[in-house]
Amino acid sequence: MPKEFKILLARPRGFCAGVVRAIDIVEKALERYGAPVYVRHEIVHNRRVVETLRDKGAVFVEELDEVPEGAITVFSAHGVSDAVENDARERHLPVIDATCPLVSKVHKEGINHVAKGRDVILIGHDGHPEVEGTRGRIPGGVEVVSNPEGVDKLSVSDPDNMAYVTQTTLSVDDTRDVIEALKTKFPGIKGPDVNDICYATQNRQQAARELAERSDLLVVVGAHNSSNSNRLKEIGKEMGVASCLIDDAEGLKKDWLDEVNTIGITAGASAPEELIDEVLEKLSSFGNVTIEELSGADEKIQFKLPRQLSDPGFPAKKSA
Repeated sequence: MPKEFKILLARPRGFCAGVVRAIDIVEKALERYGAPVYVRHEIVHNRRVVETLRDKGAVFVEELDEVPEGAITVFSAHGVSDAVENDARERHLPVIDATCPLVSKVHKEGINHVAKGRDVILIGHDGHPEVEGTRGRIPGGVEVVSNPEGVDKLSVSDPDNMAYVTQTTLSVDDTRDVIEALKTKFPGIKGPDVNDICYATQNRQQAARELAERSDLLVVVGAHNSSNSNRLKEIGKEMGVASCLIDDAEGLKKDWLDEVNTIGITAGASAPEELIDEVLEKLSSFGNVTIEELSGADEKIQFKLPRQLSDPGFPAKKSA
């Protein structure tokens, strides 16, 4: 007799407004200018998205020196440093910036703090593209900390004139702990509580908590190099629920389900809904499934596309 599974789907899940905007930018650039369009780094952290755009003519590069002279160039949603932007300008590359507006907001906050004479701490994961872009935008550089223990090791020139900003895709709870540690060590430090963590990240983390409360297994669909996807898996584990992060349906193993009746499914902010559909299809091959979508935040935010995509003067003709 086939096993019975109850599937709980998180809401919201998958694409956020910043990811939708970034993908739209590459697709519309390809439509308007034709292939190839060059993208520095993965436009978002998801293999399916990258492969789909590559099939349409996008070329993904690690650094700008791989981009031919005059080629349309897109910066990824994670943002880039001033040095990268300056390099593109010196090479006269026509750039369309797909940086998420919420990441750009963090850049501006850090720049404003420096303008007021404050040293800036960046709460985030060293080496993540968003962190590298942010630290390269804030004049004078920043110290990066990812946990309260890192705060204890900080040595600053003026402890009475400090500020902090945060990576947008962190765990709300972990970030709150780091902020409390910063406030304990530097009582006058300025910063935004957890407000720099983007609305979509917070909504998906809350939905993951609700799933974990009702599930025997939490399945997160997303890339292993996706910060927000990893945070969703960690939330499940912290709540004592078996939790896994899979790229796609191929990552789902039947033996995980031996002692499982209720499966909670969510997806990181860079994961397309088609991946969820494929996971559901594979689960249905393991037994009989009933599907329930939980109630949750209704996200209606949309971000404007860059003006270059509608500017008849872009790219500008180089003077002879």
